Amino acid sequence: MKKLLLLSGIVIWCTCTLAQSQSSQDSAYIRQNYTKMEKYITMRDGKRLFTSIYLPKDQSKKYPILMTRTPYNVGPYGENEYKKTLGQNMLLARDGFIFVYQDVRGRWMSEGDFVDVRPDIENKKGDSETDESSDTYDTIDWLIKNLPNNNGKVGIEGISYPGFYSTASLPNAHPALKAVSPQAPVTEWFIGDDFHHNGALFVMDAFAFITNFGVPRPQPITPAQFKNGIKYKESDNYKFYLDLGALPNYKKHYFGDSVKFWDNMMAHPNYDSFWQGMNIRPHLKNITPATMVVGGFFDAEDAFGAQQVFKALEKQNPASHPNMLVLGPWFHGGWERGDGQFFGDQDFGSKTSAWFRENVELPFFKFYLKDEGEMALPKATIFVSGSNEWHKFNEWPPKNTVEKTLYFHSNGKLSFDAEKTGTSSFDEYVSDPNSPVPYQDGVQGRRSREYMLDDQRFAGRRPDVKVYQTDTLNEDITLTGPVIADLFSSTTGTDADYVVKLIDVFPDNYPEPKPNPKNVTMAGYEMLVRGEIFRGKYRNSFEKPEPFVPGKVTEVKYHLPDVAHTFRKGHRIMIQVQNSWFPLADRNPQRFEDIYHAKDSDFQKATIRIYHDDATPSNVKVTVLEQ
Repeated sequence: MKKLLLLSGIVIWCTCTLAQSQSSQDSAYIRQNYTKMEKYITMRDGKRLFTSIYLPKDQSKKYPILMTRTPYNVGPYGENEYKKTLGQNMLLARDGFIFVYQDVRGRWMSEGDFVDVRPDIENKKGDSETDESSDTYDTIDWLIKNLPNNNGKVGIEGISYPGFYSTASLPNAHPALKAVSPQAPVTEWFIGDDFHHNGALFVMDAFAFITNFGVPRPQPITPAQFKNGIKYKESDNYKFYLDLGALPNYKKHYFGDSVKFWDNMMAHPNYDSFWQGMNIRPHLKNITPATMVVGGFFDAEDAFGAQQVFKALEKQNPASHPNMLVLGPWFHGGWERGDGQFFGDQDFGSKTSAWFRENVELPFFKFYLKDEGEMALPKATIFVSGSNEWHKFNEWPPKNTVEKTLYFHSNGKLSFDAEKTGTSSFDEYVSDPNSPVPYQDGVQGRRSREYMLDDQRFAGRRPDVKVYQTDTLNEDITLTGPVIADLFSSTTGTDADYVVKLIDVFPDNYPEPKPNPKNVTMAGYEMLVRGEIFRGKYRNSFEKPEPFVPGKVTEVKYHLPDVAHTFRKGHRIMIQVQNSWFPLADRNPQRFEDIYHAKDSDFQKATIRIYHDDATPSNVKVTVLEQ
């Protein structure tokens, strides 16, 4: 054991040392090869946006412009203060682009008022009506007219919130905008990204984000001058959020009247015009720039956004529009960090992130912005975990698939054949919101990113988690595409959340990794492939919630984000069903009400039944790739 720990320590030390050395080399390269300038660019309504520009020192040729617009600050500020890297990966910087970073309207050093996920104005009535599309247009227009040695072509990239600004650049794009890559883009804050999933508030992420980002700035200001984040201590997130109680306590104890977006959320518990206006997808039509949407299957924040932006672009634009999708085995932004071979307890067998940066991202921008190379990328470049292989598809989801149904059975069985019984068959258990099911084993401070593919054995041991699994598989089964949960359930309450998890159960003789510094037991490992929650009162409409009738069997059917995973021969497929996922999602009082204004005394136990008979066959539909 001492030798193993020593070896592990040496590996970590070597990795850190190499990373520090590479960082130092990158920083030196940028100073040696780029000149920085800072400008205020005036928008059509007179507001000025702070913009940081890095120009190649070699002025013997013309360069395209690669821009990122961000609410997180373009720092460091000062024309002699340089970023340590440029672009989302240094291959771009070494290839030669003009790099532009801009504080979006109302953030940090830019003028104007900030609006979260600012709605797109489709038919503007003069220069006083602005949105992110018009701000991007005005910025590009200034850049191509004023930056020396630019070739008249512009690309935009961004991850997460900057991914939203990438998407928002597409409607009514400037003619010079030729290539856009929304990566894990914030897209839908009520249905599937960040703040909510299917109407359930992702309270841990929302609280952590808003306590800093949501605090208003008094004036244009740099991060060094801004000291007003809300402080709190969260050494055990399960205990912290359980002790904090109902949602009104958050405002009482932490936010007061300082955080506008929290107040806005609490005033809009359903999918009304406030949330609908933030949805950029209906505006993604008549798009002219080439697009490459990038996302991670194990992205804890915006897996939904990447998949849905791509699908909206495909549906609302002609087939001739160059639109590509890349999905890999990555956490949020993981394709631009590290080499991408390992995440959590999983080894994906190759350097997936490094491969993407060299073989996908760089060629995309070189082709559309420099007219270099060939566009050999397929419609969808997809990494299939389990078999750990890259696949190229002409569309996503791919055509050569068949939908199959995994039916729940009595005694915890799961099968592609429906259970045949003429009588009512169900599993019954008690869901207690005062003892909710944790989202991950162990004790964490902040939300971990590894929960997206972590071992689920801890959950299956609880009496309020129902487990269904297949027999040992006799052949590989590869799923590529949608996963649809179709539950038939009853509750003694009038509301309920449902969490469905698709899990890969490793065989009991699965070999242990060597070395194994984390001392993880992979034999019998239950890898989460996909999990998703649904707030039951929205089963028929996100706009108009409906109570459950106590004791009445009710269908709850919803989509989980797409998957690409091979369940290998000798493994099993497992489904877990539960009614809380805490503190990832806020607790449901299990009574029909506005949860944003619930009291601590409102949370009540409920008896849940999951039915699996001829008339009410609870199941999960999957899309199986035909070999």
